[in-house]
Amino acid sequence: MMKLQTLEEIKDLRTVWPHEALDFTPWLADDDNMALLGDAVGLDISIDETESSVGDFSVDISASEVGTERKIIIENQLEDTNHDHLGKLITYASGKSADVVIWVVKHAREEHKAAIEWLNNHTDDKIGFFLCEIKLYKIGDSNPAVKFEVVEKPNDWTKEIKKTTLANPTQQQRLEYWTNFNDYAFKDVNFAKCFNQRKAGTDHWMDFSLGSSAYHLAMSQLRARSALAVELYISEDKELFRSLYQHKDAIEQECGFTLDWRELPEKKASRILIEKKFDLEAKEKWPEQFEWLKQVTSQMKAVFKKYL
Repeated sequence: MMKLQTLEEIKDLRTVWPHEALDFTPWLADDDNMALLGDAVGLDISIDETESSVGDFSVDISASEVGTERKIIIENQLEDTNHDHLGKLITYASGKSADVVIWVVKHAREEHKAAIEWLNNHTDDKIGFFLCEIKLYKIGDSNPAVKFEVVEKPNDWTKEIKKTTLANPTQQQRLEYWTNFNDYAFKDVNFAKCFNQRKAGTDHWMDFSLGSSAYHLAMSQLRARSALAVELYISEDKELFRSLYQHKDAIEQECGFTLDWRELPEKKASRILIEKKFDLEAKEKWPEQFEWLKQVTSQMKAVFKKYL
């Protein structure tokens, strides 16, 4: 029988990161490491700036959510939580007009868990607070492995009830549609490997990251035209659009469907999309629609990643 090793926790984080600002923050700001934190909290995070100025102070990391541009601040603490850092967190959130606040710590004290829970319960659905503990483990003489454990997060159930109560009928329908889409699509293991699950909202679109803030995939409900659309949205790069257009025939052949190429020269953004008619009001046909969205989005990601 195979001999199993013992997983050992490294209690002193400073054996790996001696200095919070000089060692841990640069480590966390690396794309691969930020992706680990993003996976833990369920967000696609794009870093804007480290040691970002807030008046006379500075927040460890200022970032944004890919696809939505929601503002994110991240404050690090390689010690137990304390009142000083909680005060800084709120000050920085105010100074940066943050939508998402992430506090990464060695250990979360009970009173600070309660404080973050209270903030989540007493703020609206547009802002969320995360409290994450960072853990280090090793097996024998192996290199340390890192894990982020979320100990407090927004109370989605409470906020969705609040959102549903305040939303108009159209927004409620969108929320129901995207909630059901998530339930359907993310049961597919392959789809779940390709995309991080996005929180269902009341917007007519749902965005998915392709690893860059310059472009992303988006699904859209077009109720006025009784249709659905999937598109590659390019934020502000006409040269990228034109370089992709040079491979138009190959891309469409690999996708297996024709795309609508919209450079939109009068606007900053460009779009490459496919649209299909569906009866969005027929709930019994939603699984068919979800399957189309899932397959088209997966295929577009697989093909476009070769050319981006």
